[in-house]
Formats: sequence, structure tokens, C-alpha cells
Amino acid sequence: MTTFRNHVIRGNALFLILASAGGLVTDIAGSFFGHGAEATLLAGSPGAGIGFIEAHGLALIIGIAAWGSAYARQWHLGLASVHALLASVNLLFWQYFVAIGLLTVGYSTTILHITLIVAHLIALAIPVHAPRHLVTDTCS
Repeated sequence: MTTFRNHVIRGNALFLILASAGGLVTDIAGSFFGHGAEATLLAGSPGAGIGFIEAHGLALIIGIAAWGSAYARQWHLGLASVHALLASVNLLFWQYFVAIGLLTVGYSTTILHITLIVAHLIALAIPVHAPRHLVTDTCS
């Protein structure tokens, strides 16, 4: 595996773990306790938070799986697909970020999703037998 590919997978996993954990905290605070950025959006309809909690929970599980799994080239296609979905949803529901006053979160996560899509596509484009200086035998 190339060093670049390893860094893309690990960086991706770290982003998913951190961003989804933050999202879950916000989701739970707004859905169950009426606090935080989502409280206004979910007021009177806490069950609406189910989609938020499911999405952030699944992103956390995917991040943990990507971090802990053995490297496989297929991870790049799968993770690029995950980020294509997440970036698309962010853009389609942009008014959500406006409504809860979290435009900075919207911009930063959407830009990171798009950056990771590009990084995974670059990793897929690297030949299987990459030049020796790009190859490492470890997953660390």
C-alpha cells in the first residue's frame, strides 16, 4: 500500500469519527434535552431528530471500521461514495445550517467531504504497483 493511500484512509476515518461524534452530541442535546443548536429546529417535534442521530451514528461506525480495518483498495471507492452522499445532503439541505446558525460547520464539513472525495479518487488513480518511494509495509 502507498503511504498516500494509508494517510487518506486514516485521515478520512479520523474526520468521520470526530465530526460524527460532535454531530451526535448536538443531535442528542437538541432531540432529548431541548438544548443547543438543534433545539429550535426540533422544538415540538423531537422525533424529527431520528434521521440526524442515525446519520451521525452510521458515520461514526464507518469511521471506526475504516480506522480499524486492514487496508483494501476498495475502501477508497466506498469512502468516496460515503462523502459524495454526505456532501450532497449538506448542499441539498443547506438551509438547515442557516436555520440553526451553524454555517461555519456547514462550510467546513462540506469542504472536507469534497476534499476527501478528491483524495480517494487520486488514491484510486495511483497504479497498484506504485513507485517504491510511495510504498510502505505498515499501516501506521
